[in-house]
Amino acid sequence: MHKESEIRYPLILGDKNYHQITEDVCAPLEGRANKLWYLAFSIAAVAALWGLGCIMYTIGRGIGVWGLNTTIDWAWDITNFVWWVGIGHAGTLISAVLLLFRQKWRMAINRSAEAMTIFAVMMAALFPGIHMGRIWMAYWVFPIPNQFGSLWVNFNSPLLWDVFAISTYFSVSLVFWYIGLIPDFATVRDRATRKIPKSIYSVLAFGWSGKVKQWIRFEEISLVLAGLATPLVFSVHSIVSMDFATSVIPGWHTTIFPPYFVAGAIFSGFAMVQTLLITARKVVNLESYITRKHIEYMNIVIVITGSMVGIAYLSELFIAWYSGVEFEQYAFLNRATGPYWWAYASMMTCNVIIPLTFFVEKLRKNIVYSWIISIFVNIGMWFERFVIIVTSLHRDYIPSNWTMFHPTFVDIGIFIGTIGIFGVLFLLYARTFPVLALNELKTILKSSGENYKKQQH
Repeated sequence: MHKESEIRYPLILGDKNYHQITEDVCAPLEGRANKLWYLAFSIAAVAALWGLGCIMYTIGRGIGVWGLNTTIDWAWDITNFVWWVGIGHAGTLISAVLLLFRQKWRMAINRSAEAMTIFAVMMAALFPGIHMGRIWMAYWVFPIPNQFGSLWVNFNSPLLWDVFAISTYFSVSLVFWYIGLIPDFATVRDRATRKIPKSIYSVLAFGWSGKVKQWIRFEEISLVLAGLATPLVFSVHSIVSMDFATSVIPGWHTTIFPPYFVAGAIFSGFAMVQTLLITARKVVNLESYITRKHIEYMNIVIVITGSMVGIAYLSELFIAWYSGVEFEQYAFLNRATGPYWWAYASMMTCNVIIPLTFFVEKLRKNIVYSWIISIFVNIGMWFERFVIIVTSLHRDYIPSNWTMFHPTFVDIGIFIGTIGIFGVLFLLYARTFPVLALNELKTILKSSGENYKKQQH
């Protein structure tokens, strides 16, 4: 009889059986939330309300309430847009790519990662809309019959590529997430005792009965969608990077942007998954399923993608010097030593230096340390986008145009608000949807469950 190596750490801890897994996963949906959930929800709700107030104020008064000026017409808004799109990357990567590679450790974290993708893309979509100023005119960007005189959508614009790429990414991710949930909705439906929840989950479960034919189709569609979603992981952020790379502004006009943005997106996305999962395992009591091993695997991906981002930073500096173009050289010199040096230093420290501490096994397996570092990574990735956008704009070819960007309370409020709205959505999801994929966890119980491992050896 084949025995699995003793070195492999179990992915499901405790003396669990199939029924116990169902009980544990359904518990947050059926019982009262613990105090930590209410605390986290209260903080997120306050931030969300503050942000909504700032958004309404912007729509009422116009984007003049932001810190933008004639030199810097992209700043916090587009920084936040790119940051949120990047965070949305990890969900599809964890679900689609790791499904195709048959990685067992994805099974405890894929559902939350997919939910994170949906909510992050929703947050990203807010910013181009608000940035228009007159958001009620947003329909002008659609290729509808031309009734506005000479106005027509410019299909050559990389900003329009964004619309297509992100809407496709959102649609595929949403379908992938929802189809994965159907068997678990049926389980919750069958366990529900109250009439209203039972009827809601009945609608969501689409008449799932667990027949063999349904499971075969479920497996097939999951693989098809994973195959569709995998190229999207690479295309979406490549296209977002084209917003910059197709311009002629020094510091933006660079061919390394597509792979560099993709690596950075996966890096920040995994860091956000780490932040959310370490929080979720406490808030909805899932320590037996989201284990140290899952967190360690995530940290390994963070180290690899962080190293790729570090190489991209050094390549940019080298190519700027090697090009002999004085404007390009000055753009990078200004980033590192100019008035925004603190943003560049924060980016380098958080994205390149701090993640390297995960090479130490003790730190890589430490849950509290991993949670703190995941937050630092996302701070660093926000600064990366800020550095790329603002420092390339604030000093251009004519010194008389040089100016600094100073965010107003509205800029900061909208950003904090989107984090709050994201937190509210994620916490509500954790209380109304099964956070773990029940059917997938059960498939690995006998090969990766702690008590079954003991029986094998």
